[in-house]
Amino acid sequence: MIATQKIIYCPNPNCSHPINAAENQVCSNCQTPLIHRYLWSVHPNIQKLEAGEIINDRYEVIKQQIWLDTKPAKLPEIPTELSSSMITYLRCSQEILHLPQIYGYLSLKDSHDILLLENVPIDETGNLYPAISNAWKQATPVRQIYWLWQILQLWEKLEKFGVNGSLLLAENLRVQGCFVRLLELTNNQDNTSIQKLGESWENLISQAQPSIAEQLTSIVGQMRDPLVKFADIRSQINRLLLAASAELPLRLNVAGATDIGAELEHNEDACFPTGEDCIDDPLLPRVSIVCDGIGGHEGGEVASKLGVQSVKLQIKALLTEVSGQQELVSPELLQQQLAASLRIVNNVICNANNEQKREGTQRMGTTMLVAVQVPQQVQTVAGWDAENAHELYIANIGDSRAYWITREYCRLLTLDDDVIAREVCLGRSLYHQAKQRRDATALTQALGTKQGENLRPTVQRLIIEEDGLLLLCSDGLSDRFLVEQSWKDFALPVLDGEMHVEEAVYAWIKLANQKNGHDNISLVLTHCRVSPESIITSTPVEFSPEILETPGEATLEAEESEFSESIQLPLDLDLDLELDSENSESEAKPVKAKKKRLSALIWLLGLLFLLSAGLGLGLFTWWRYNPTTFGKACDRLPQGLQKICPKN
Repeated sequence: MIATQKIIYCPNPNCSHPINAAENQVCSNCQTPLIHRYLWSVHPNIQKLEAGEIINDRYEVIKQQIWLDTKPAKLPEIPTELSSSMITYLRCSQEILHLPQIYGYLSLKDSHDILLLENVPIDETGNLYPAISNAWKQATPVRQIYWLWQILQLWEKLEKFGVNGSLLLAENLRVQGCFVRLLELTNNQDNTSIQKLGESWENLISQAQPSIAEQLTSIVGQMRDPLVKFADIRSQINRLLLAASAELPLRLNVAGATDIGAELEHNEDACFPTGEDCIDDPLLPRVSIVCDGIGGHEGGEVASKLGVQSVKLQIKALLTEVSGQQELVSPELLQQQLAASLRIVNNVICNANNEQKREGTQRMGTTMLVAVQVPQQVQTVAGWDAENAHELYIANIGDSRAYWITREYCRLLTLDDDVIAREVCLGRSLYHQAKQRRDATALTQALGTKQGENLRPTVQRLIIEEDGLLLLCSDGLSDRFLVEQSWKDFALPVLDGEMHVEEAVYAWIKLANQKNGHDNISLVLTHCRVSPESIITSTPVEFSPEILETPGEATLEAEESEFSESIQLPLDLDLDLELDSENSESEAKPVKAKKKRLSALIWLLGLLFLLSAGLGLGLFTWWRYNPTTFGKACDRLPQGLQKICPKN
């Protein structure tokens, strides 16, 4: 059947008129947000389908393999027995940032079973994100290396399940901004050695950006050697990635807050930073933490606060250790150290439980979500020494969530530690099937409930190579897909310089109280900027001070140079005016000429006033928003001019 009008059904089971036009964002009857779930259909021998065709009275064909679920609230068809290919998808489900997940399947007459995949690289309009080969030429050097690094990471993980050959198929590799994503997983048919991977990269490397082409060509040449070690290739790609990313500037602005919620009497959440934290805290603005306590007012509230304070000490020690290293610390080692830090915090809370003789459900615990921007010194591709390689590590235990948000998309970075995820990862159940369990959202991991050696924290690394927002939040905000539905309203104004981070935090909390007021709400928002800074024109709020990272020496010298040039400009104008004045006194001119000269003088004085006012406003803005670099620039001025600089 061919649909004459594209429709989608409201997910609200109580809606009296659930049929909506597909282009609607909310139900025209009950105002419930509509779910536009685009699926990738895997069917080797199905007949050609026409756009608009309705399959099984539910799925509308957008393109041959892209289908829209018009009844997204209805449970998809679940097989009675899972095939080996289905189990592979389930076992790989932790890689939600890169890999699709099974949604359901269809069994049609005269056709093989059709596998339906969600979390696929399809945008909100039903179009595929570009293949890596099509996006490669326009990508920056950092992004090109970052894509290759992600492929290497996936290669090692998918090899365990015999599907790493999926990374050799050019059209299967898609990119959404800085992230590599796969359309589907395919079982290995031929040799899938690292030599094959190197061959698949050759066409990309031939079109690499000039600044990195030579190094990448050398690495791919090594990959042809049958004796090459995977770890050596990974190490070289990592070093090149950090060397390229370190050439970008990086500014961080962080704000956080926690709220009791609209319906509760106690707040068991805790986060860092909040408006109560000192702006001189050495962890700012590189560290953000969200904890959601478990165990009631006398337990959860204590556990979450204890967790925040304990992990801050661990991270401070880790950053101190990293700063003293002469060589780069590998991402694998940093991930191990962060996981070990969470286990130590776990044992602190666990010991408190034991001392208070808490047993069973009385034991207090907490989720923990930590993001750490680790600055490492590295020599850049251009050959100068940089102080920060833009690494961002995220460690997670529990169901608090992290998102990376840009102007184009919002991506969930973490996987909940709940019964649903456990059943899926063990290959026992499809996601939407496990979601029907009574204990579906019960936590399987939390800090303080058991000994640290039994914990399995998830730690991942991102590279900050684009402007974006890192959002960490408790389920008081993330429940009911509130982040996915509202991110544009809060993230875009911050990214466009129209709203301060603090304003966005409190506006998001206000919305969460309206929509998810059943729980405590905590969030920490970090604005990461690698592009030139723009001045925010809105009036700053007084919730918490803006925290800016001090730029590196190269940035400082550039700003000081601009400062020196700008203060010289009015002096040059004054000199020109004095020369004009002398000429007017020494030469006899008609009255009209004098009037013209007077008009010109007034015009020049007006111009001087405007320039001086603009300069003053610019200097004030610099002093107000970045007093550290302003003060350093003042220190380089002659002694006489230093007196006019404001004191911090």
